[in-house]
Amino acid sequence: MSIAYLLLILFILLAVVLIFLYNRLVKQRLLVREGWSGIGTFLQQRNDLIPNLVETVKGYALHESSTLTDVIKWRNQLQTSNTPGEQIKASNQLNSALANFFALAEDYPDLKANQNFLQLQQDLKEIETSLNQSRRYYNATVRTFNSSVEVFPSNLVAGIFNFKTEPFFEESSESREVPSVRFGS
Repeated sequence: MSIAYLLLILFILLAVVLIFLYNRLVKQRLLVREGWSGIGTFLQQRNDLIPNLVETVKGYALHESSTLTDVIKWRNQLQTSNTPGEQIKASNQLNSALANFFALAEDYPDLKANQNFLQLQQDLKEIETSLNQSRRYYNATVRTFNSSVEVFPSNLVAGIFNFKTEPFFEESSESREVPSVRFGS
């Protein structure tokens, strides 16, 4: 066998490996985008539900406008966010505002018994459960993709074709704090 044949075989083998690695990175990136799309769907459902919740609470808690304003502010911020990073930050702030919102609801026994409020709260709970499942799926796809982008030899292909790591959907530190609940005045 001549050196030309060996070089040809080596070149073909290298091309096959390059194509394989590139295609794997593209598939993983698509899974990340699919995961983010699922999160986006549930974020939108939650955003659509929030104005109904706020309107229901307004009738009972007119003087608690700062809490209501925060919820609407972060909901609007989430809707106008363009990148996953911005959406993650806005979503975490909205989670914190919603925790304060439901802690506020504890001060109003009539509100807690209102069927509209109870149904909206249940709907939000179901959306949050689905959203958490979507976050786990998204983070799993991000982990797999980021590993491929950073690990040899696929990191060489990722660098050549400008694949970048994706952000994880992480909870904010405020979301780990338990909201204070006050009973009575």
